[in-house]
Amino acid sequence: MTVRAALPVVRTADTHCPYCALQCGMRLEEDTEGKVTASPRGGGMCKKGWTSPELLDHPERLMTPLLRGEPVSWETALDHVAERIRAVQAEHGKDAVGVFGGGGLTNEKVYQLGKWTRLALGSKHIDYNGRFCMSSAAGALNRSFGIDRGLPFPKEDLKDADVIVLVGANPAETMPPLMRFLTGAELIVIDPRRTATAEQAQLHLQPAPGTDLALANGLLHIAIEQGYLDHDYIKAHTNGFDEVRQTVAGYWPAFVERITGVSVPDLYAAARLMAGRKTAILTARGSEQHAKGVDTVTAWINLALALGLPGKPSSGYGCITGQGNGQGGREHGQKADQLPGYRMITDPAAREHVAAVWGVDPEILPGAGVSAVELLRKCGDEVKMLFVLGSNPVVSAPRAARVADRLKDLDCLVSFDFVMSETARLAEVVLPVTQWAEEDGTMTNLEGRIIRRRSLRGAPDGVHSDLWIMKELAARLDAPGAYSTDPEAIFEELGRASAGGKADYSGVSYERLEEQTFQWPVPGPDHEGTPRMFADFKFPTPDGRAKFIAVDHRHPAERRDRSYPLYLTTGRVLTQYQSGAQTRLIASLDGPDAEQFLQIHPDTAVRHGIGEGDWVRVTSRRGSYTAPARLTVDIRPDTVFSPFHFPGAANANAAVSDVLDPISRMPEFKVCAVKIAPAARP
Repeated sequence: MTVRAALPVVRTADTHCPYCALQCGMRLEEDTEGKVTASPRGGGMCKKGWTSPELLDHPERLMTPLLRGEPVSWETALDHVAERIRAVQAEHGKDAVGVFGGGGLTNEKVYQLGKWTRLALGSKHIDYNGRFCMSSAAGALNRSFGIDRGLPFPKEDLKDADVIVLVGANPAETMPPLMRFLTGAELIVIDPRRTATAEQAQLHLQPAPGTDLALANGLLHIAIEQGYLDHDYIKAHTNGFDEVRQTVAGYWPAFVERITGVSVPDLYAAARLMAGRKTAILTARGSEQHAKGVDTVTAWINLALALGLPGKPSSGYGCITGQGNGQGGREHGQKADQLPGYRMITDPAAREHVAAVWGVDPEILPGAGVSAVELLRKCGDEVKMLFVLGSNPVVSAPRAARVADRLKDLDCLVSFDFVMSETARLAEVVLPVTQWAEEDGTMTNLEGRIIRRRSLRGAPDGVHSDLWIMKELAARLDAPGAYSTDPEAIFEELGRASAGGKADYSGVSYERLEEQTFQWPVPGPDHEGTPRMFADFKFPTPDGRAKFIAVDHRHPAERRDRSYPLYLTTGRVLTQYQSGAQTRLIASLDGPDAEQFLQIHPDTAVRHGIGEGDWVRVTSRRGSYTAPARLTVDIRPDTVFSPFHFPGAANANAAVSDVLDPISRMPEFKVCAVKIAPAARP
């Protein structure tokens, strides 16, 4: 093997990984030949982080605007887009143009995108792919604690926990560097599969998909029965426990075992491990991506409150955010119903405050739009033109084939991207944008920690930032409001717009971020941030108390039956990220997880005439996909599993359900009824 000699370094930048919400510190170095390498800074990185620079100069990198697949100048592309906006809105109204954003965009892009949509387009229709990620946890956190920050404490606090309960989370594969914060605790992992994380657990509970709520209620039933409650905490700091006590009285262990498949001894063992100890309960997509996701997370929060955990050192409830800026991405106006600072767009005071920062009359701000899935459903009907930024819904959305059809029905689809994703391939106009190493900005990680993204080098010729594109289009539309290409200026404005809101960034500046990071809220320039929420046992609710909310188990929207006898659940694998549009292009991430597969129990495989490596067609009531079988006893016999990173005939999201949670509008990705059969190799 030829080893490349190290060349002199001409540029360095201290920044952060472009992938998950852990946002590991990263140092980038560029040598005299333009080769960029990444190394950890202040911690570790997974393989995706190490290999991320390979995409900067990838041969499939988009370098020029495309109009109906043909290269054109920026002036031609932007003039065409502006003309299409005017024509569509003249015929169908302002709301006929929509925006679908992404949880990987910087805070500055998110903020300006929300402003641009509501002022330059004058449209209510904006939402983002974070609706697929943490929206159910956000809904539960807001109604129980009065605020939504994924981890209300620093991740370092987990090192001192006695017990960590991971519900529907597999960080050993999805964010491996997080595992170093979990090694000192006894782990209880709740997952239908024996994952790489479950293999490290003291106790693995393996419930049927869609039954986590019943499991949480059952554990609270046992905690009451066994005297594990913190009665002083409940009395002093909470409301609503009596109704919850009455509800969980019906969740006796044998009943919960019948619902979940988790044995009575294991239920008691789990409750006993948590009792009277520093316990952190962490949920992730496995428990949240359900049509009852908000209620499911609420059940785990109820358990945490009953044990007296939130606010105590190395204890409490938290959510493991997935996307790189999944937290900041929903705080500053990218969600259909929100304005910057986590203000609600239906609140007259919030509208007045933000409109004053924007220099417009609050009356011109549109009202609330609809959630991501509902926005995609409207494409071709009420919504005639759609902008997609930092997202690939043709792969990542539920009922993916129908989503592709809806996008094809649009009068015009415009994609901002740096690779030709499956969604970009359907676009009338594709606008090439900068990557993380070519832009400055801020991100907000899973702890609510605001961090600096620093550029290593400028944009390649022919490529512009999303901020520049918004400004250019706003000018062509003679739009109200001011739009900048300077991230620092935008962040300063974001701070003013968020001031006084729940997610208050007003005390943070680029200058302060040169010295340290801050966990919001940061309500003033001398404020040091809020590393630990609820440390004084005060909650940002009207009465300062946390709320118990009684919730009951409901079956999945679609249950197994004779025609569709198995449950399909989906998730992530170590070497891929989100829709895979980036990671599938990186050659060094090739390996066993670089292609689709179907995890299936051997007993189930025998009943269906399927052997190891055989191709299988998985079919639901909505669609189907094909994948080679991987036989393993690490999954329940009534369940099959596939990752969701792959397009076309391998796209598991073609089969999943798009039934929505009534509060969060999260689709039920994690459980649907399917049948399987041997298939020919594609």
